[in-house]
Amino acid sequence: MEPAVLPAPADTTVLGARVQDGGTSFALWAPRATRVELALVDQHREQHNVDLELGPDGTWSAFVPGVGHGQLYGYRVDGDWDPGSGRRFNPAKLLTDPYARAITGGVDYSGPIFDHTPDSNFLPDPADSFEAVPLSVVVADSPPPPPLPRPASLTELTIYETHLKGYTRQHPAVPEHLRGTYAGMAYPAVIEHLVELGVTAVEFLPLQHFVSEPFIIGRGLRNYWGYNTLGFFAPHGLYASTGTLGEQVAEFKDMVGALHEAGIAVILDVVYNHSCEGGHEGPTLCWRGIDHSAYYRLTEDRHNDYDVTGCGNALDTSNPATLRLVMDSLRYWRTEMGVDGFRFDLQTTLIRDSRHHVDQNHPFKQQVADDPALADAIMISEPWDLGPYGYQVGRWGPRWSEWNDRFRGYTRDFWRGATHGVQELATRLCGSSDIFDHNGRPATSSVNFVTAHDGFTMRDLVTYDLKHNEANAERNRDGTDDNRSWNHGYEGETSDAAVIAARRRTARNLMATLLLSAGIPMITAGDELGRTQGGNNNAYCQDSPVSWVDWTRPWEDQQELTRTLLKLRAAHPVLRSARFRRREEVVDASGRGLGRTGVAWFSENGTEMTIGQWHDGGRRTLAQYVSDADDAFLILVHGGDAPLEFVLPGDPWASGFTVAAHTGTPDELPTTPLPAGSTLTVPARTTVVFRAALPVPVAPARKRKAVATKAR
Repeated sequence: MEPAVLPAPADTTVLGARVQDGGTSFALWAPRATRVELALVDQHREQHNVDLELGPDGTWSAFVPGVGHGQLYGYRVDGDWDPGSGRRFNPAKLLTDPYARAITGGVDYSGPIFDHTPDSNFLPDPADSFEAVPLSVVVADSPPPPPLPRPASLTELTIYETHLKGYTRQHPAVPEHLRGTYAGMAYPAVIEHLVELGVTAVEFLPLQHFVSEPFIIGRGLRNYWGYNTLGFFAPHGLYASTGTLGEQVAEFKDMVGALHEAGIAVILDVVYNHSCEGGHEGPTLCWRGIDHSAYYRLTEDRHNDYDVTGCGNALDTSNPATLRLVMDSLRYWRTEMGVDGFRFDLQTTLIRDSRHHVDQNHPFKQQVADDPALADAIMISEPWDLGPYGYQVGRWGPRWSEWNDRFRGYTRDFWRGATHGVQELATRLCGSSDIFDHNGRPATSSVNFVTAHDGFTMRDLVTYDLKHNEANAERNRDGTDDNRSWNHGYEGETSDAAVIAARRRTARNLMATLLLSAGIPMITAGDELGRTQGGNNNAYCQDSPVSWVDWTRPWEDQQELTRTLLKLRAAHPVLRSARFRRREEVVDASGRGLGRTGVAWFSENGTEMTIGQWHDGGRRTLAQYVSDADDAFLILVHGGDAPLEFVLPGDPWASGFTVAAHTGTPDELPTTPLPAGSTLTVPARTTVVFRAALPVPVAPARKRKAVATKAR
């Protein structure tokens, strides 16, 4: 009878290709295989096969003298062909190494890359795939890049989500041969923009080696985003400017070192929930040929993949060996490649048990918590997948920060006038305490975002009501229809000055709401420049100017506002507190109360919000006061379509105010100090940040000595 759990490798540090004195050791875990051959490939693409020996833990291994860095290789794994038991062994298919540190070459999608025949998914195909598949590359150990001067703090984190290639593909200051590469991202002009903008972390769309899906290639397109992983240890080869025979590893490390030198953390968007092989009807490039049922979740009849990702398959982390693969990969990128953190795509898949049920106490989470290599890593969850009970927002615990889709949806709705009152606005500004304020979790549990790679850019969010994905060759049926966008009366780009001005004001308001809310803000690359995708809200297959950042026509007002708000956020900890704000009196260093609270809410009358105002469904204005012992700000959010007379509050909140930033045009608000109690006209649809001048505390009167009173 088939064992419920296959034996896990006793020592995963031997897996992969390890360069040693005099040669290289190779090891592959394949416990149900009957034979494993190492295929060594020379520069003329000739094969020399070496049989590996089976160990008691299911690991096949061999030491090959004379083999070193840059050697190309693959595996042929033989065994039973019995799809009903999850066995799809086919030695005609050359497989990449799951632990390969570099991968070279591409996939010939018209070649024999499937383990089955064209007539049946359950009959083996005898055609050799050697000429049609990528090859693994032996990579020698090398030093990791220099770390950040000091570890990244979640309270100081401002994430910039970007596609590595698309960010520099059209950058005029980057040499042409470096555009779209790791070296291009490390180019001084690129890093200078990030530093001047004020971001503290770059989150890259997948950089683990990926390939395209056959159906995309069939439409004459390619996978651009990279959520289709082939190598969990290999940096994507095509992003290297100098070669793919291990050069991509060195160039990746150089990029990380350059970003670290500038004080910028590196976060990888990692895809461990599924692989590039799709369902069992898809290509066999790696894991399926090594052991289909060990690596993938299968239905009860073992014939089909149990897909909770929408991508054809789901990695089975209830299998200890598969879970070790994921953990080994995380440790490798953290310790050897120098990255500072991870954003996990469709992460709920990783915490499903052997029955495919969601388990928040899954061994994956326990191992992450216990692993010293990950102790100070930034860990960000996309807290859902497409399976039953897959939506797990707010449930990941103190170790994790989570993508907050509730923030995204509400912020879009508020600025298009589709919300009821301002109660939820207050909640979102305060770090979404309704979702995350439990079990000791900090406000940095919420990763706030208005846009991401998936969906409209911020410019398109204010320019299109409808998606325009015709270029994806799916008859505009792909991508979401729930955009919550507002075209301001005209669909698409226009020369109408009034429409353009209104759109840019709304974009500034969206950015301001993002950067002024408690939690970790995430900016989508190019949103500060007014980047457009022409209304395409699903540009996953657009490796073209549709997706690439255009540096030639920036929205200067948007860029300047972003820079200003990030500088305020960096300089004033009160704007980025990890603690959820509560109505508690602020005290000084001696413990003396200062008469004001850490947070308070004001109406346009300069007085605190009343119960009636909180329950007014038509209300579109709210002012948030935040303070600590040394600093205070008043953040006014006015979403109404008419100007507003706003009274500035007085004691004990402030003795006066200065406008530190706003989303209007430069001449709409005063730059000189304003006394408390004065009235200010605030334009329609405007966010204003006031720096508060704190009242001078009144020293308590000295008590007379009792003995003196008696003497008199």
